[in-house]
Amino acid sequence: MSYGPAENTMNEDLKGKALLLEYVTVGYNILEGLISIIAGVLSGSIALIGFGFDSAIESASGAVLIWRLRVHGKISPDKEERIEKKAVKLVGYSFFVLGFYVLFVSVKKLYYFEIPEPSLTGIVIAILSIIIMPVLARMKFNLGKKAGLRSLVADSKQTYLCALLSVALLIGLSLNYFFSLWWADPVAALVIVVLIFKEGYYTLKEEELCCC
Repeated sequence: MSYGPAENTMNEDLKGKALLLEYVTVGYNILEGLISIIAGVLSGSIALIGFGFDSAIESASGAVLIWRLRVHGKISPDKEERIEKKAVKLVGYSFFVLGFYVLFVSVKKLYYFEIPEPSLTGIVIAILSIIIMPVLARMKFNLGKKAGLRSLVADSKQTYLCALLSVALLIGLSLNYFFSLWWADPVAALVIVVLIFKEGYYTLKEEELCCC
């Protein structure tokens, strides 16, 4: 049974392009998250670990948006909304769990002077993210406006936020790598924590994914 067109003026061609952008974003986030977590564990960088787990949560958020695009018009709007709200709450609470974990470990590292190893891999990941994420964000924003997809426009804002997380990560890792300022890593993690809490707060408050 069909329940009508997708959001506003979206047609199948625009829907296909939107799905492709989300697949690319989720795929990149999964790869970025895995590499970041592994590199963070090996170097002892809490900023890198927090960045990696945030990428994993954002992948889950993107997966829900992919599901919405694929089922829109195939199930009733009420059923779609109920399922999405459950997923939104799970994603929102996940941000807070991650935020408190990164906060605890960051303060612990600063208090006990736990010095992380410099991570060139982390620096490369941060630079790639700073380059790739704004491009994806702009493409999603333009397509979302053209198709009348409010969810895609909102998701583009979260992609921009990923780039801001990457900037904080790059600063912390670079100061440690080039100038041996070990404290820059946990301090950068604290900045990332603030952004993670913000993501979680607006996700739960607005009951929508990617409300940055």
